[in-house]
Amino acid sequence: MKIATFNINNVNSRLDILLAWLAVARPDVVCLQELKAADRDFPRAAIEAAGYGAVWRGQKTWNGVAILARGGEPVMTRNELPGDPSDSQSRYIEAAVNGVLIGCLYGPNGNPQPGPKFDYKLAWHERFGMHAAELFKTGLPVVLAGDYNIVPEPRDIYETRSYDDNALVQPQSRAAFRALLDQGWTDALRKVHPEDTIYTFWDYRRNRWQRDAGLRLDHILLSKKLARRLIDAGVDRDVRGLEGASDHAPVWADIKD
Repeated sequence: MKIATFNINNVNSRLDILLAWLAVARPDVVCLQELKAADRDFPRAAIEAAGYGAVWRGQKTWNGVAILARGGEPVMTRNELPGDPSDSQSRYIEAAVNGVLIGCLYGPNGNPQPGPKFDYKLAWHERFGMHAAELFKTGLPVVLAGDYNIVPEPRDIYETRSYDDNALVQPQSRAAFRALLDQGWTDALRKVHPEDTIYTFWDYRRNRWQRDAGLRLDHILLSKKLARRLIDAGVDRDVRGLEGASDHAPVWADIKD
């Protein structure tokens, strides 16, 4: 099973790029973030024509998450992160696909910090950590994939001081990601590439793609059962270089059936 996550940064504006990547990469499961489309505007017909069933929770202008399954229909089990009924932001969806539970997340950016947006980011990740712990305890095969909006370590960002005050690299943000690993989740990219410099996001500004001035924001975390079956993982960097591309590249992990 090939599982991928892709912050598409507007699913309708970049539908051609998404469909072309699906045709070449042929992932079995895809987690999408930043749909930037209301539920009714999700391009279901085009995605089905490409051979994928889908469940999603959209949101006009911002946010929105979806799970695609090649040759089948994901079975939605949850369309929001538990713990705060007042939270209306579309940032989490969960579905069963071929015996694997897939959690797709779009973590809050949190900027500017300090401030209410950073407070929301930390509170959201606290809720996410609690839910992740419950999932891990079940012993089921679970994947938590998406744009976490966290740079886990200094080596996951290009050499710069321009991000020093950014919410993505703050100690509290990194502690939230570390807490997930401490629960027992396996970071698929780091498991396969323990020493490599890996980026998944390149800002549009200041020629950061051309300079390879990137960040690692998109992560695939695996429960114990799946971590033992991990074969390979990587980043489809070439997708970021396409005309009109998202500022993120797809990340994937191959799991032995």
